[in-house]
Amino acid sequence: MMSLRPIPTCSKPSLLHSFTPFKHFTPKTQTLRPHHHVTTQSLLQYNRKPELSGETPRVVVITSGKGGVGKTTTTANVGLSLARFGFSVVSVDADVGLRNLDLLLGLENRVNYTLVEVLNGDCRLDQALVRDKRWSNFELLCISKPRSKLPLGFGGKALVWLVEALKARPEGCPDFILIDCPAGIDAGFITAITPANEAVLVTTPDITSLRDADRVTGLLECDGIRDIKMIVNRVRTDMIKGEDMMSVLDVQEMLGLSLLGMIPEDSEVIRSTNRGYPLVLNKPPTLAGLAFEQSAWRLVEQDTMKAVMVEEEPKKRGFFSFFGG
Repeated sequence: MMSLRPIPTCSKPSLLHSFTPFKHFTPKTQTLRPHHHVTTQSLLQYNRKPELSGETPRVVVITSGKGGVGKTTTTANVGLSLARFGFSVVSVDADVGLRNLDLLLGLENRVNYTLVEVLNGDCRLDQALVRDKRWSNFELLCISKPRSKLPLGFGGKALVWLVEALKARPEGCPDFILIDCPAGIDAGFITAITPANEAVLVTTPDITSLRDADRVTGLLECDGIRDIKMIVNRVRTDMIKGEDMMSVLDVQEMLGLSLLGMIPEDSEVIRSTNRGYPLVLNKPPTLAGLAFEQSAWRLVEQDTMKAVMVEEEPKKRGFFSFFGG
C-alpha cells in the first residue's frame, strides 16, 4: 500500500506543513523508519508573515472547467486566508448567472450594486465593493445580479478596466485580485481569464474532472498564462489506500502542473457553506481549513509542494494467510 506525504519543493518554509496546531515556532526534521530513504521537514511558521512575491496587484483566476469541484469554496477560503495574513484582497465573482461567492462569505444581503451598474454609471466602484466586517482588508465585487442581462459590449475588456481602476484607487492598490471563474469554457470563461496573469486550477481525483482540467490548462497557456498551479480537492486517503481513487501524485503526473495544495474531504465544508462562514475562520480549525490556509501561504510566496509516495510498513501475515486468508 502507498500513502501521501507532502514535502516542500524549495528551501523556503511554508505554513503548517503539519496539520497539528502548535502555538510556538518549532522547526523539526522527522526521519522515517530506517529502511526508508525519504526525509520530511516540518516547519511551523506561526511567528512570521509570509513574504509577498511578485508585482502587485497579483491577478489570479481560480478555474477548473468542470462545475462542482470547489472553485468558489477555494476562492472564499484562500481569499480570507490572504486577508488574515495582512494582505488586501478583492474577490470578483465572475459567474454572471449563477453567482454563489457572496453566499459562501455570508455577504449576500449587502450586495446592492454590481460591476455592470458601475460600467453603466449608476454608482461608483467603491459603492459596488462590499467590505467584509470581519476583515476590513477583504472586499467582494459581483459582476451582475442573478437574472440580469449583461450589455452586449461586456467582455474581457471590462475586467481589464476593473483591474486598472483598482490600481488607481485613492486608498491604494490591492495586493491580490482573485477572480472566481464560472464553469465551462465559453464566453464567461474567456472573460474571467482575460486580465489574469496567473491561475489556480481546482480539480478532484476523478477522470471527468481531470479531462476538463487538462483542456483548461491548454486554453490558459494559449491565452498567455504560464503560471498555473493546481489544488486537488476532496482527497480521501482511505480510498487511495484501497486503490479506489487516484493519488495526488497520479493527478500531478497526469496534468504536469505544480501542486499548490491538496484539500482532504471534510463534512464541515457543507456546514460552513450553509452558514456563510468560511472554513478558515473555524475555531478549532478543521483539516480542510488548515489545508486551504497552507495553499494561501504558498500562493503568497509562489511556493509549491510535492506529493511523494512513501511505502507503508507491511502488514503482519498470520498462519491462515498461506491459504489465502
